[in-house]
Amino acid sequence: MKTLICGSMAFDTIMVFKDHFKKHILPEQIHILNVAFLVPEMRREYGGCAGNIAYNLQMLGGAPLIMATVGDDFGPYATRLDKLGLAQTHIKHVEGNFTGQAFITTDLDDNQITAFHPGAMSMSHLNHVKDAKEVTLAIVSPDGRDGMLKHSRELNAAGIPFLFDPGQGMPMFSGDELLEMVELSNYVTLNDYEAKMLQEKTGKSLADIAQRVSALIVTLGGDGSMIYADGKQIAIPTPKPKAIVDPTGCGDAYRAGLLYGIQAGWDWETTGRLASLMGSLKISSRGGQNHQYSRAEIMALFEKSFGFTIKL
Repeated sequence: MKTLICGSMAFDTIMVFKDHFKKHILPEQIHILNVAFLVPEMRREYGGCAGNIAYNLQMLGGAPLIMATVGDDFGPYATRLDKLGLAQTHIKHVEGNFTGQAFITTDLDDNQITAFHPGAMSMSHLNHVKDAKEVTLAIVSPDGRDGMLKHSRELNAAGIPFLFDPGQGMPMFSGDELLEMVELSNYVTLNDYEAKMLQEKTGKSLADIAQRVSALIVTLGGDGSMIYADGKQIAIPTPKPKAIVDPTGCGDAYRAGLLYGIQAGWDWETTGRLASLMGSLKISSRGGQNHQYSRAEIMALFEKSFGFTIKL
């Protein structure tokens, strides 16, 4: 059973400003903002929602299939995917473009200023869901605007259940478009900020949105998550992380856990806890794809955190 991961592939350039933004941004001068930050610490990470989700799902023993569009500079990422054993069958190279690029500057309070260049991601509509074979579950995560709409419609038409994850792509859509993708999907996942934004843009409450899908999942950071399913609200706790190092990619790790549990046919209490554990494991490492755990280690940590066993 393969899980199709529709979303972005990107390079994340992460810079650390050894001070506080608030000392250098004057509120009364925000209309003529012109600031420069010295960032002696910089690293480049492999990222993008599709890349991060696939990395975590494979770690769990799932069978992710990435569907994305990339640019001329994708070579190092392609080499990494080969080493990880992640198929590139549906990763399309769009010539004359860069792969998606995120430039993130973080200060000592963990505030972030991010600039994102979509590059080839904007052509994600060039990929077709019908080209992916043996797919029994999918996710539509942040990607090119036209691609997210197209893939949602194609998945629904093909009868393939999917998780709609609008994430940072939400501002690209009207309320009607967002509501359409919600209704085409089987599951919706959001963080608490995105949940508020979705309600504002669609004019629908969380209770209303939850009635339109099999499950609505809202993550709440360190406070865990809430799953609205079967007419119930299921509170999911978050295991205490080994360390809080970097939140980048935690949401993607969580979504990988959701996809694994849904594919396995687990109940939402178990699925949510696996997702929560994956987010907790990720936050202890820098970047979206640098944490490494065996299936046995994940099972042991799950039992330690929640008091019962799972079989991956």
